[in-house]
Amino acid sequence: MNTLGNLIGEICNLILPISEETYQGNLDSEVAVCTLSSLDLLRKMVHSDIFPHISIVGRLLSENKGIDAIIRHVNNNRKIKTIILCGKEVWGHKAGHSLLKLYENGIDNNGRIIGSSSPDPILTVSKSHINYFQNKINLVNMINETNFNKIRQEITQ
Repeated sequence: MNTLGNLIGEICNLILPISEETYQGNLDSEVAVCTLSSLDLLRKMVHSDIFPHISIVGRLLSENKGIDAIIRHVNNNRKIKTIILCGKEVWGHKAGHSLLKLYENGIDNNGRIIGSSSPDPILTVSKSHINYFQNKINLVNMINETNFNKIRQEITQ
């Protein structure tokens, strides 16, 4: 990320801190859920009877560090086979859009997500980690879906 971007990010964290919560569920589950910016949806997942069917649930707020973390996690927990991408998209960063573009197109030689319209979609994970994500994970696009029952249906299929 460039210096101006880092400065803006630090100012945002001071003025409007955003809780970046993730919750570990059933480590034997093959399903992970990403609620993008939807904190209420995240909390609903954790405090419902669906939580035992989820390996991990969390939000994705950035098109770089957040996606790097997801890619590392699925490479470290090879039981995960499906990621459900739901909740409200992150305004400005378009983190969900970038994750979809990574899944479809990968990265270029500079680590930039091909086809992403996010401001700074530069990843640090290896291409082999990204290849695993692209070839072994089923990414379910439910971006902007906040209806808990529709998402629940997808989880329990």
